[in-house]
Amino acid sequence: MGFLDKMLGNASEIDVSDVQDELDPIIGANESIERVFKEIRDMYVFTNKRLLLIDKQGLTGKKVEYHSIPYRAITQFKIESAGRFDMDSEIKIWVSGQSEPIEKELNKDVVVGIQKTLADSMF
Repeated sequence: MGFLDKMLGNASEIDVSDVQDELDPIIGANESIERVFKEIRDMYVFTNKRLLLIDKQGLTGKKVEYHSIPYRAITQFKIESAGRFDMDSEIKIWVSGQSEPIEKELNKDVVVGIQKTLADSMF
């Protein structure tokens, strides 16, 4: 992840082994981590069973929100790729029971990886 990406908060893929110890307490016994994307302190964790959105809040990041979305609850997703002058890509994920999608801005380099991981997990 480049310095500019860190400053802008854009996500990039990180190695699973870098966060395995941190995530072990919240991962189920029959669950395995497949891919992880990180945005400053927040993470998008794809396991074999769910998408886990981790939002570290506050100045210290000690307050953490965990949003667990089983793949079967995802009804659709939409990817908007970056343009020539717009460097941000965007993903929208609709979850059954919610009228508004979950929206995230991403680094253009990880959009394909996220889209492929969602498609592989949902279908």
